Amino acid sequence: MGSPYEKDFYAWAHEQAALLRGGRLAEADIEHIAEEIESMGKAEKRELVARLTVLLLHLLKWRCQPNLQGASWRATIDVQRLDIADLLEDNPSLKSLLPEVVARAYRKATKEAERETGLPETTFPAVCPWSFETATDAGFWPE
Repeated sequence: MGSPYEKDFYAWAHEQAALLRGGRLAEADIEHIAEEIESMGKAEKRELVARLTVLLLHLLKWRCQPNLQGASWRATIDVQRLDIADLLEDNPSLKSLLPEVVARAYRKATKEAERETGLPETTFPAVCPWSFETATDAGFWPE
């Protein structure tokens, strides 16, 4: 039938929290608790990649399609910058992963930019033309 972890995650989580708070570690499902904690960390990294992908996509479109620049793109760029800053404030250790995260996000952003703009892949630089600091700077708008 499966363990409580597999049958009702919500109930399992509350039970495990009560066991930990009660100091009843011997009764806690330590292996699954550890997996869930690791999963939460991975989710934060995925969130950073996702937000940075959207930011870089819109910066690429801003740069390559100046005649289509508008309030919607500006709002998306502004919001992603704010959300990225908040995410890094809440998870400062993610800063050590920025080179990897920027590379991953940029690969995704260029693929999406090709699809959304109809422009050829060669339109976009092979590597991200902006540093993380530049891309997330509220005063930066690509020419």
